Amino acid sequence: MATHARPAGQPRLTAAEFEALYRQVASRAAWAEGERGALTALTPDRVLVAGREVRSGRSVTMAAPVQTAPGPDDAEPATHRMRAWPQAPGDAASGLHFAMDSFAMNVHGDADSHVDALCHVIYDGTLHGGVSADTVTADGADALSIEAAHDGIVGRGVLLDVPRLRGVPWLEPGDHVTADDLAAAESAQHVQVSDGDLLFVRVGHRRRRAELGAWHTADARAGLHPSALEFLADRRVTVLGSDGNNDTAPSCTEGVDFPVHVLAIHAMGLHLLDYLQFEDLASVCEEEGRWSFLCVVAPLRLPHATGSPVNPIAVL
Repeated sequence: MATHARPAGQPRLTAAEFEALYRQVASRAAWAEGERGALTALTPDRVLVAGREVRSGRSVTMAAPVQTAPGPDDAEPATHRMRAWPQAPGDAASGLHFAMDSFAMNVHGDADSHVDALCHVIYDGTLHGGVSADTVTADGADALSIEAAHDGIVGRGVLLDVPRLRGVPWLEPGDHVTADDLAAAESAQHVQVSDGDLLFVRVGHRRRRAELGAWHTADARAGLHPSALEFLADRRVTVLGSDGNNDTAPSCTEGVDFPVHVLAIHAMGLHLLDYLQFEDLASVCEEEGRWSFLCVVAPLRLPHATGSPVNPIAVL
């Protein structure tokens, strides 16, 4: 396993520095406009090319099981309630019966795998592309909702494993993934992030949670340093996903608690996937000796929603 030292003291960003970074990445992603944002790059031709990534036919989930028990990172877990079932032995011994249930979820919690729509981030009174924040009301979002991805998000996925690069099982909460980390992971994994790719960045959040237990993720988590978004702008990626929240906590940006969300969604038009799990996929990628794959993401048809629970599938 290659090793790469932890970056020493990643710099905090002043409000002025963050605004300059925002303008820079927004200008380089000016092509990602409209209801679909950066998904406009996922043309039929690109999907056909992505299909060539399938060689072994192995499919792997990148979602974690939905949590229904409260924890320090999940004060409002999903609820699952049975509505009909055999309530005593022999109740369904003859005739036709149905087992039925219902499900409810806080989509943007800190435990369950989900995708953020472009209406999720309101910054200085607007959504992505200058759309008025007034388009989001008590009835939902009238613009940039997750319905923009109703045909699915299909393309070439690339997993960059930063703990693997550094020779550790996970990044500790508060640590940052830098643009140099991403470039070094490319080199170590013999893969290159290209135009139109879906980029997935492993920080090891799920493994740490499984081995050490849940913690108050809102106060402390590993993620990308805001300056790493320049790497994404250079490579013209269409989607960003992580096994954490994508953002580090505490924030390193003056006055902005979720700078990566602001840069990715609001400035660049990227759909974000939060709290995925990559342990299964990383093992398969190691076995296959490659870190790119066909990726299929299918959000629910929720016409006015700011996001959706999601089960992204990698096909190798």
